Amino acid sequence: MMNLFAVLTNTGFHLAGWRHPSAWTDTMMNLEQYIEFAQKAEAAKLDAVFLADGNGVRDLDQPEIYKALRVDGRPSVFEPLTLFSALSQHTSRIGFVATAVTSFDQPYFVARRFASLDHLTGGRAGWNIVTGSYEDDALNFNRDAHEEKELRYERAHEFVDVCVGLWSGWKENAFPEDKATGVYADPEKVSSLNHKGRFYQVRGPLNIMTPPQGRPLLVHAGQSEGGRDLAARYADAIFAAVRTKAASKELRADILERARRFGRDPKEIKFLPGMTPYHGSSKKNAEARIAGLSELIPPAVGIQHLVHSVKHPFTVEDLDKPMPLLEADVIGAGSPRKLVNEYVRADAVTVRQAYQRLIPGLGLPIFAGTATDIADEMEDWYRDGACDGFMVGLPVVPIDLDSFTQEVVPELQRRGLFRREYSDGTLRDVMGYPKAS
Repeated sequence: MMNLFAVLTNTGFHLAGWRHPSAWTDTMMNLEQYIEFAQKAEAAKLDAVFLADGNGVRDLDQPEIYKALRVDGRPSVFEPLTLFSALSQHTSRIGFVATAVTSFDQPYFVARRFASLDHLTGGRAGWNIVTGSYEDDALNFNRDAHEEKELRYERAHEFVDVCVGLWSGWKENAFPEDKATGVYADPEKVSSLNHKGRFYQVRGPLNIMTPPQGRPLLVHAGQSEGGRDLAARYADAIFAAVRTKAASKELRADILERARRFGRDPKEIKFLPGMTPYHGSSKKNAEARIAGLSELIPPAVGIQHLVHSVKHPFTVEDLDKPMPLLEADVIGAGSPRKLVNEYVRADAVTVRQAYQRLIPGLGLPIFAGTATDIADEMEDWYRDGACDGFMVGLPVVPIDLDSFTQEVVPELQRRGLFRREYSDGTLRDVMGYPKAS
C-alpha cells in the first residue's frame, strides 16, 4: 500500500493559492481551519499531515514578495508541536510530523517535546529532522551566520543519536504505582545516557517515559551528500523534491544503498517524493487552472521567489533572458538549483519560464487532470519502484484538499493501492513498521 502525507497549510501550497476565489479567508492563526484540514485528511485515511517550520520572519527586506505571502515566508505561524497537541484532541488516528531544527535547538528539549507529543497522541508523532537552510534564521540565536553545511550535518548526526538514546532510557513497567508496597517508580528500570560528544554533553535520563512508538517516526528531506547520509542512517521516511520519475528512482536507490552500508534493512525506509495534484474535469481544465493561478503572481514576486529559491541575484530586467546553469551549491539552495538546472538542460528556458515552472509545484512534479489521470501517474511511479508513496502539496485549500481526499484517494482505494481503514496501533504500525527499540 502507498503511504500518503499531506502538507498542512491553510493558505495553499501554490504561491498564489490564497488568492483563489475558493480559497479559505481569514487564515492567519486560524485553528479551526487546521482542525478541518486534519479531520479531512484523517477521514481519507492518510498516514500523516506534515508541517514545515522555520525560525524567523522572512522577506522583510523584499516588500513585494513579503506582502504576497511566499509560502515559506512564515510571517505568523503556530509552533508545530503546540499546534499538533491541539489537533490531536480533534483526531484519533492521523499522524503528525513536525519540524525541529538541530542547528538551533538542544537534543534534550527536542526529545522531551516529541516524547510528550507521542504520548498525547497515543503514538502519532513524527520528527522532521532539519539542519536549517535559511542563513538569516541564525541571527535569532546569538549567531552572526549559519554554520557551514558539513558542520551542520556533523552536529545533526550527534543530535539525533542523543535523542534516540534519551527515548530508550526507560524500560517497560518503570512506573508500577503499587499502592500496597508504596513503590511508584522502579529505579532499576531507568538508565542515564551519560553522553559526551563533540557538540553535546547530556547526562539524562529524559524526564518522560519512553514514547508509545519507542521513538517518534523520524523523517528527513535532505538531498545533499550530508542529507542523504543523515536520511540513510536514521530516517523512517524520506521526503524528496525530484522532478521526474527517473530522478526519484535514482535518488531512492542511492539512499537505500547508503542505508545498507549503515547496517539498516532498506525495507525500514519509506521514500516519499513530493507531488502537487491539480485536479480538473479534464487535463485541459487542470492545465487552465495552473495557468490561472500563474496569472495571480506578479512578475516581481515570481522573480523574487526564484531569487530566494536558488540564491542568485536575478532582477525583473532578466525576465526574458536565458536562464543560466547554476553550478555552485549554496546554503539552502541545493535542491532548487538542481531542479532549475534540469529545466535549463531540457528546454533552454528563460528566467521567466524558470519561475513559472518552479512555482506551480514549488519544484515538485505536477500531476494534472481528472482523478483518474492523477491516480494513473501516482500508480505508475509507485509500481515502477520510484517511491513508496507521496508527500502531497495541495495548491488551493480547501478545494484541492477536498478533491484529493474525496476523488483521488477513492480511486487509489478502488485500485487496491491505498488503505480503506487504518490498522490498529501507532503511526509506525499504520506505516508498517514495528515498535522502535
